[in-house]
Amino acid sequence: MLTHTSRIPSSSDGVSKNIGTEENGSFFTDGKGRFRKFWRKAPRLPPRLSPDEIAARNASIHISDKIDSNSEWKARQQKVKEAFIHAWSGYRNYSMGYDELMPISRRGIDGLGGLGATIVDALDTAMIMELDQVVQEAGTWIEKHLPERIQEKGQVNLFETTIRVVGGLLSAYHLSGGEHGGNASTKGPKPAVYLDNARNLADRLLLAFTSSPSAIPFSDVVLRDPSAHAAPNGLSSTAEASTLQLEFNYLSSLVGDPKYSLESMKVLEHMKTLPKVNGLVPIYMNPHTGDFSGENIRLGSRGDSYYEYLIKVWLQNKNLTYLQDMYKESIKGVKELLVRKSVPNGLVFVGELPSGRHGAFSPKMDHLVCFLPGTLALGATKGITKEKAMKENLLTFEDLENLKLAEDLAKTCYEIYAVTSTGLAPEIVYFNEEGHNGGSYGGGNKKSKYVDDILIKLADHHNLLRPEAVESMFILFRITEDPKYREWGWDIFQAFEKHSKVESGGYTSLDDVTVIPPPARDKMETFFLGETLKYLYLLFGEKNALPLDKYVFNTEAHPFPILR
Repeated sequence: MLTHTSRIPSSSDGVSKNIGTEENGSFFTDGKGRFRKFWRKAPRLPPRLSPDEIAARNASIHISDKIDSNSEWKARQQKVKEAFIHAWSGYRNYSMGYDELMPISRRGIDGLGGLGATIVDALDTAMIMELDQVVQEAGTWIEKHLPERIQEKGQVNLFETTIRVVGGLLSAYHLSGGEHGGNASTKGPKPAVYLDNARNLADRLLLAFTSSPSAIPFSDVVLRDPSAHAAPNGLSSTAEASTLQLEFNYLSSLVGDPKYSLESMKVLEHMKTLPKVNGLVPIYMNPHTGDFSGENIRLGSRGDSYYEYLIKVWLQNKNLTYLQDMYKESIKGVKELLVRKSVPNGLVFVGELPSGRHGAFSPKMDHLVCFLPGTLALGATKGITKEKAMKENLLTFEDLENLKLAEDLAKTCYEIYAVTSTGLAPEIVYFNEEGHNGGSYGGGNKKSKYVDDILIKLADHHNLLRPEAVESMFILFRITEDPKYREWGWDIFQAFEKHSKVESGGYTSLDDVTVIPPPARDKMETFFLGETLKYLYLLFGEKNALPLDKYVFNTEAHPFPILR
């Protein structure tokens, strides 16, 4: 595999901090507070050293420690790169041009409209990993085939196509040197190819906005007509309607045409005016009336990225102060109405209100909710480290409280993995509130301390190679600099390697993570390459690569530069 030596964008100071396990201990202790075993017999007292000599000696020791830990994490990062190459090779060999790979069957399927979604979703990951051969293969396909696909394909989902395809193309444009961004890749087409395709596709997707009688877009677009229409039930998902703005704002800034931004931002401007429950919103909207539909409140599917984009769109453009206000109000609502602790060991989790504020609370938590720890951390420090924010007196009490909640929830997300036999998370878990399991089952790892806290129903045993937990671990490691997040990510990566890897190429989703060997589901989601492996690679890499105070990642992990 050919690679080039250019670096991905890093923080402006250019200082590369230790990328390995941080040493919090002194000269005499390791990072876990244990005494180092330097001596086999009682030592003789050393000669007295001057303060300068002591400082020089300790500095040399810590440099040596950093070299060792840097080497370890670089090796682990290389393992993630090798996993990406293995995943890509399976896709390229058996399903090139299809949306997704079925790695067991060794064939491709089109479940996302037939735009070659894996190619576009994976492209910027390959650029970040500096994999020129993959960039060449993906870029060449996009240049030769994507324009025709955009013109001739049928129905696509507005949300999925925007976050994966438009988002992936815009990020590739930036990272390949377009707009003077990033360090230009030595392979692939000219950056304009990516931007032209993004704009061409977005022009068709705009019909979802302009065809709707309200500020809420229709959910589906037919590319070849082109036309737009509502979903069969007539409703739009709240999360889907409110998770388009990063992409359309960035596109407008690149091409100098405000229409993309104006149409997408109408959604959030309208949502600002609607009644909410302590800042929380139902998971469906009616595009015909512009109102919320039903009372189901959750931060899992159909609700999740509404809250994520409130803070991220504000980070992209800090003039939009109403979004930060909406975000703060919503997090207060989460803490008041949705946060609970499990029995018997007190894991912090976020539940649901299926019938609204006055209905029964459900201790159900989707794996998708594991986006929240990272979002909370970003909202607290705005992407800089906690240490820097504390030194500059930038954190309010509320920020510190939210950062603590982020860390507590990240631990819960990790334990959702650790409680199963495979070390991989199920799609949905329930938490024990009453001291009995309510007809649910454990994860199979009887050594887990939380085997009685985390409950899994038979219908929820599957794993789709999702990224949300490692996404939050990446963000929390960058912000807190706590090495445990790297170790947790490494545990998850090893479990994927052990149970999801397919020898002939690719990785497969699993039907049941509570048994060994887990039965395969025979599908590799595009986000495994676009998100999961990207976040793991960045988690194990240099801490100043794609700094969080200069880049905002869309909900499909495509990084965009923050607009200044």
